[in-house]
Amino acid sequence: MALPDVPGSQIAVPDLDPARPVPDGYVLLDVREDSEWEAGHAPGAVHIPMGELPERIDELPEGDLIVVCRSGGRSARSVMWLNQAGYDSYNLDGGMRAWRAAGLPLAADGGGEPTII
Repeated sequence: MALPDVPGSQIAVPDLDPARPVPDGYVLLDVREDSEWEAGHAPGAVHIPMGELPERIDELPEGDLIVVCRSGGRSARSVMWLNQAGYDSYNLDGGMRAWRAAGLPLAADGGGEPTII
């Protein structure tokens, strides 16, 4: 698996290792709204909605960021902002829809059947 080394690049879901979709040294940052997160998200992801990033920037853990939303639009905007703020971040092309379609793991708050809304 070869992820891009230029911050701001797209990461395609097929380039992720299904056994370990978030490689060592990377953090999956989910920028969707609370209701979307609660319905279904990647286990171990960090959740900070896009609109809250500026005031919650100190909550970001160490590591390069793989940023995800539902389909890739909000995450692309977040990546631009994060890179300007000095972070190394990458957009997950196709978002959580592509993640689910690839059969990668999902969890839901409350233990229900996870879904992507």
